[in-house]
Amino acid sequence: MSAFAFSGVNLAITTPFDAQGKIDFARFESLIERYIAAGVHGIVLSSGTGMHVYLSKDESKELVAFGAKVIDGRVRVIAQTSALLVEDVLERTRHAKDCGADGVMVLPPFFEGPTDDQGIIDFYSTVSQAGLPIIGYNVPQAVGVEVTPALFRQLSEIPNFVSVKDSSGDLAAQAALSRTGLATMNGADPLVPYALFAGAAGLIWGGANMAPKTCVALANAASEGRWAEVQQIWKHLAPVMSLIWQGDYVQSVYAGAQIMGYDAGNPRRPLRRLAEEKLGALREALVPLIDHEASAS
Repeated sequence: MSAFAFSGVNLAITTPFDAQGKIDFARFESLIERYIAAGVHGIVLSSGTGMHVYLSKDESKELVAFGAKVIDGRVRVIAQTSALLVEDVLERTRHAKDCGADGVMVLPPFFEGPTDDQGIIDFYSTVSQAGLPIIGYNVPQAVGVEVTPALFRQLSEIPNFVSVKDSSGDLAAQAALSRTGLATMNGADPLVPYALFAGAAGLIWGGANMAPKTCVALANAASEGRWAEVQQIWKHLAPVMSLIWQGDYVQSVYAGAQIMGYDAGNPRRPLRRLAEEKLGALREALVPLIDHEASAS
């Protein structure tokens, strides 16, 4: 892995729920242990894939505290601390620091938040007061704010602001962020090998819940410049990573992880389990992965 503190596969782990829709902490601990054993380099707690926006503030904080305690320094911990109110983001980020998190992932202000560069800079400057490394988030299609290379350079001058996770799905835009020479992380599942070749410093990967060993093998091969191997591994991953990006992302990851033996139950309401008519395509896309994941070391 590179010297970047968040290189490799940072798994945006699913949050398991029981039949009553409550967080299933016993199952969560079991999943964490299995993903650590699979070799992931970091775990993102209360991630988007883990239904951050459908957790209350107290639930998210409890999840971060529990997950960090279970992980106990064996892999790095990133906590998502996004919220509508900057005061809440600061509180959640300080809590993550108290729990031993290595960094936080934070969306820009969303839902009618500021869209001017200075407003974004002021927001992240406030979050930086908590004293943890911050990974910003470029997902303009969801929050209406684009982190351009020029804005990225300005944000990088903020103490503790270390990277941007790009989930735009636009490889050209992500490559432009990487060309700044600043650490850019890929968050778009279908772009993984291309993003790494273009200079991505690390991955925050929700789809890796389905096949963590295969995903780690790809990241490790890329870090060592074994691009022919990366290409071969990607052939197993590409069908499902492309499919889940087309819609119903969270539901697809939960369903796919269950099919692959990493069962987190169903997503929390208002999301429903993946529609039956879509499961067939998901199962078909997973076929190339089943044997490869079972044999991956």
